[in-house]
Amino acid sequence: MYANAINVRTLVIAAAVAILLALGAAGIAYANGGYSEEQVTGPEAQKAKSAAIAAVGGGSVTEVERDDANGSGAFEVEVARQDGSSQVEVHLDGDYSVVGRQADEDGPNDNDGANED
Repeated sequence: MYANAINVRTLVIAAAVAILLALGAAGIAYANGGYSEEQVTGPEAQKAKSAAIAAVGGGSVTEVERDDANGSGAFEVEVARQDGSSQVEVHLDGDYSVVGRQADEDGPNDNDGANED
């Protein structure tokens, strides 16, 4: 009877460890999946800033990211309008041409924090 209790205990521990490992792997896959946005600096950032400000008609850049969501290596630039009314996300292709723009969702009612999409 004692040996049987040890086998059941070992089985329960092994199952718990396997579940924890699976959950950890799923968490890592989720964190790395989807799309990746990395901050851009240097000459690329300066070109992207200039193109985005020109597209919006003025303002100040709050963030420049490489936007790999569409697989093109394009840029996503967040521009705060000069009048402070809103922010605009300007999407640029690799040649710094505007391919889209939209109101930035980061704002006072944003629940996931500033500069988080």
